[in-house]
Amino acid sequence: MTETREAMLRVNQAGEFGAIRIYAGQLAVMGDRTAISGEIATMAQQEAAHRERFDALLVKRGVRPTVLQPLWSAAGFALGAATALIGPEAAMACTAAIETEIDRHYTEQLEQLGEDDPELAGMIREFRDDEREHRDTALASGAEKAPAYPLLFNAIRMGCRVAIAVSKRI
Repeated sequence: MTETREAMLRVNQAGEFGAIRIYAGQLAVMGDRTAISGEIATMAQQEAAHRERFDALLVKRGVRPTVLQPLWSAAGFALGAATALIGPEAAMACTAAIETEIDRHYTEQLEQLGEDDPELAGMIREFRDDEREHRDTALASGAEKAPAYPLLFNAIRMGCRVAIAVSKRI
């Protein structure tokens, strides 16, 4: 299915917003007491910068954000807090799962865009590279040591796919 540029912007901005909320939930539980708290704070800052740039492009192109932001705010925070409550490895498993899915999603968008929209493609490529770094950081920080890692990883990826599909349209 071909995704419109408007849908790309809407879902990408929503994804960056959701990531910020996930990290906020994790930090609310963990504070600065864990070895990974600094990494999470750094990733959250990068996601905030991504969101700001998508926000600006939404305004520039006259695209409305998803109306589901209040839901993503609550769901993201809850997911972040829940994984942090399980432990630092589960928090990192959450990041690994989401960033794996976002890598796939952004790569598909880049393939669809080709050279037709250099401004949007450049942003997506840059942000995809950051998301890959986040995934790699999460894996290096013990994501795969989380309790029931395969189940947690795949459940979060599935939730991410659903959020992507819904945010494109609503």
